[in-house]
Amino acid sequence: MNYKIYVVGNKIQKFYTDRIKEYVKRLSRYCKPSLVPVKNEEDLLKKLSPKSYKILIASYGAQLSSEELASKINHLGVSGKSDIAIIIGSTKANYDECLAISPMEMDLGLTATILFEQIYRAYRIINNEPYHK
Repeated sequence: MNYKIYVVGNKIQKFYTDRIKEYVKRLSRYCKPSLVPVKNEEDLLKKLSPKSYKILIASYGAQLSSEELASKINHLGVSGKSDIAIIIGSTKANYDECLAISPMEMDLGLTATILFEQIYRAYRIINNEPYHK
């Protein structure tokens, strides 16, 4: 599966991008993830593919456990949805589903880092591999 995680807004701080790079490296054995920073919503709308399954990350979205996220990722894969666009920091993008990392507002870089970690955790669960809790 291909994941493009779009972050709309300010530049992400280096300590977040360093952690994200580590998760991209770890995830490369399971899928093809990438971080796509965009300056504004207009740039985002130009980059989004109509073929992608779009998930918006917002504080008002549905909250899932790690196991539920793993099940969702597995279901998307077997249902033929292999291009996933995950959008952080947008209010204008059309989306297929809205999920929350937390009901609290947080920095875009922190949200992206947690998202990459949760995707990694989901793949460990899907593959019955150990991961600390």
